[in-house]
Amino acid sequence: MYTNRLREKLIESLQAIGPILLIVLTLSLTVAPLPSGILLTFLLGSVLLIIGEMFFSLGAELAMGPMGERMGAGVTRTRKLPLILGVGFFLGFLITISEPDLQVLAQQVQSIPNPVLIISVAVGVGIFLVFAFLRMIFRVPLRTLLLGFYLLVFVLLLFVPPDFLAVAFDAGGVTTGPMTVPFIMAFGVGISAIRSDKAAADDSMGLVALCSVGPILTVLILGMIYHPGNASYTPAVIRDVSQSVALGRMFVEGFPEYMGEMARSLLPMVLFFGVFQLVFVRTGRHYLRRIGVGILYTYIGLVLFLTGANVGFMPAGLYLGQTMAGSPHYRLLIPVGVVIGYFIVKAEPAVYVLMRQVEELTDGAVPGRTLQRCLGFGVAVSVGLSMFRVLTGISILWIVIPGYALALGMTFLVPKMFTAIAFDSGGVASGPMTATFLLPLATGVCFAVGGNVITDAFGVVALVAMTPLITIQILGLICVRRSRSRKPMPALSVSHFEELDDHAIIEL
Repeated sequence: MYTNRLREKLIESLQAIGPILLIVLTLSLTVAPLPSGILLTFLLGSVLLIIGEMFFSLGAELAMGPMGERMGAGVTRTRKLPLILGVGFFLGFLITISEPDLQVLAQQVQSIPNPVLIISVAVGVGIFLVFAFLRMIFRVPLRTLLLGFYLLVFVLLLFVPPDFLAVAFDAGGVTTGPMTVPFIMAFGVGISAIRSDKAAADDSMGLVALCSVGPILTVLILGMIYHPGNASYTPAVIRDVSQSVALGRMFVEGFPEYMGEMARSLLPMVLFFGVFQLVFVRTGRHYLRRIGVGILYTYIGLVLFLTGANVGFMPAGLYLGQTMAGSPHYRLLIPVGVVIGYFIVKAEPAVYVLMRQVEELTDGAVPGRTLQRCLGFGVAVSVGLSMFRVLTGISILWIVIPGYALALGMTFLVPKMFTAIAFDSGGVASGPMTATFLLPLATGVCFAVGGNVITDAFGVVALVAMTPLITIQILGLICVRRSRSRKPMPALSVSHFEELDDHAIIEL
């Protein structure tokens, strides 16, 4: 079923994962030798990533997008504001509390109980999704909310221990995972679809942007309450396999874990959609059959993708960072990080969802490939800055405060659509590839140079989520300048055509 579509997605997946595979192979054969077991684990993980992204990409098109749009439009048609806000809070809380990356982050913050951190972050996302719905309904400019909330973030930074700052900013990225982002974005499209005004398309974006602010604020508030002074990092146990049987056993043992995680993450959405079908709208069997196939593809894709990323890519990133930082070629870490950052964003599953939605909303005026290249430039800069931070030990505040100030200042210069796309892109770019390859890469470098992992290596997710805010808005500035430089065609009357010969009229 959907054989031709799967073939197209396979080609896209190969184009996304292939460059990272070639970069790591080149480094392992030249300046950063990897143990053979780690290299084989990475190669097998790459295969799973390619197949997993193929299934996920098609599954998101068949199920996650249509589900979100249908539910968003259906709830908004009721015209009952308490119901709309209640659904928004419940949806934000539900999809966040089951996000696997949030579980990983909670385990690293040992000074705050895991349930407290997870529930607090989930409540923050739910509240800010309510703010996003209110913004769309009452047509509040996204820029106004972003300026207010980020100003509050900067004020709270003064009262939080330094060891907790990078973790707080990372929380904004880990809560927008590859499964929740397509659903939330499609939900926004569904809400705006019933509006007929010109600003409806602009307001359909921005939900991910606001949902990324909520976790930062809630984690900063928790830092003020608990005053965590013993933030620590527990490194993952990485095994170096010496034979093919042990290699296979690693992946076989990993599958049940991620099958359970994805089932727990996907099941609440499926039940939520089922209740919505029974209460609000009843659709035909063909539609439900397509949704079912899409959910199955999404589940299979994310299980394969996360298994390949966590089992295969994580050890490679850690060893690569340690080897390069401990070698005479450590100066290459920054340029290598820039190259890896440019290509790795193409492997993020949710990036293709964002590309497709932006093309649809702008009627092709912003090509998806152009958006992807801008994201690549942004993530390239962020990874280069992350390597610089690890090597020098400078505080993350020296980067995020000027970076967000610049991004927020640019909102006064670019069209509203580009502001929404830019701030949504930050949450989309900081996906599982950042957590399973870039963070271990920075951690390995930090171990080798004897730095503090919590203050120096953590923050990669935060920087990856920040730099696209600037590069996408630069794209908006370029589009504005080009549109202004185009001279309008002068009005022509019938007399003008009477003065032209046949050849001139054909050319005109």
